[in-house]
Amino acid sequence: MESGQSFTDLYVTVQQFYAEQMRMLDDGDFEGYASTFTPDGEFTHTPGRPAARTPAGIVRELEEFHRRFEGRRVQRRHWFNMLGVVDKGDGTIETTMYALVVTTEGERIPEIAPSCVVSDVLAYENGRLRTRSRVVGHDHVRAPDRAAAG
Repeated sequence: MESGQSFTDLYVTVQQFYAEQMRMLDDGDFEGYASTFTPDGEFTHTPGRPAARTPAGIVRELEEFHRRFEGRRVQRRHWFNMLGVVDKGDGTIETTMYALVVTTEGERIPEIAPSCVVSDVLAYENGRLRTRSRVVGHDHVRAPDRAAAG
């Protein structure tokens, strides 16, 4: 948290940061999205794939991931909700939120998948909020077997 900033102000700042960050991702501005990460930033978003490191690595990863949509009228929207924010007091902020990805292709009914939990470490860099690390856990991969547990 920046000096003199209330928790409410921090929470709103984090929400605005995510709104801007996700808009860049959903608009296909991968360079802009990657610029919201620190120079040593890490981004883990696809099960079984290693983390992308550095903004340039994040751009490469996103370009490769989105090739599957080339030549198709596809729009993806990332919906973050149930945001938890923890100021660690050491210059970093830990956040956890639920994420749904809505994919619309042409005139088809939108598909909502995957359902995820996103865990971030944020830090201020030159007075601007940046993502130091992001780990996206997909529910279909990590969901516990509730029937076996109960």
